[in-house]
Amino acid sequence: MTLKLTNFDALAGQLVVSAQAYPGEPMRDPRTMAQVAASAVTGGAAAIRVQGIADIQFTRAAVEVPVIGLWKDGHDGVFITPTLRHALACASAGAHIVAIDGTRRPRPDGLSLEETIAGVHSNSNSLVMADCGSFEDAVAAAEAGADLIGTTLAGYTDDRPKTDGPDLELIAQIAAANLGAPLIAEGRIHSPAQARAAMDAGAFAVVVGTAITHPSSITGWFKAALDA
Repeated sequence: MTLKLTNFDALAGQLVVSAQAYPGEPMRDPRTMAQVAASAVTGGAAAIRVQGIADIQFTRAAVEVPVIGLWKDGHDGVFITPTLRHALACASAGAHIVAIDGTRRPRPDGLSLEETIAGVHSNSNSLVMADCGSFEDAVAAAEAGADLIGTTLAGYTDDRPKTDGPDLELIAQIAAANLGAPLIAEGRIHSPAQARAAMDAGAFAVVVGTAITHPSSITGWFKAALDA
């Protein structure tokens, strides 16, 4: 693990690219994801977000920008780096920042969000990004000690409806509250215009995944337009 990040100046106003493929897909290989990540950095990505221990390890070796790592375990409820064990594994794999479920829902290991974040801080050099689904989540995550707040789960919990694009209302609400942790806009940002809108709504940085790194989804969008 390299030295702990001490500030986020390099991410201010920048693009973070999420490089993920799902089980069973042709690109579901850690080496492939690392190559996709490196390509994104060539295009200007200031940081990379990847899922899975091997993906974190290969991506750390492939890029020289901060790596946000997570471990998805399951499909429902709290499954984004759901426990302290998962979080510490991501940190050990080399994640500069560990992304965890930052909602107020019960965690599988029974620890509170505050205890989980403290566990990462005290047992690794990694920082923590809390993936939130609502304003209340963001406030609680900031109070729990999260270093970054993300809107990753907006529309995927029961707190807010799923918007067609990024939840600009939520981004603006969190930004206006000035919670003391940089706000990362993430979720359904599918065009450069939407990325700009998220930044204009008050985001510190913007994460784009599917629209850049998921060819099957992008192809499906074009196919649907031609079939309409």
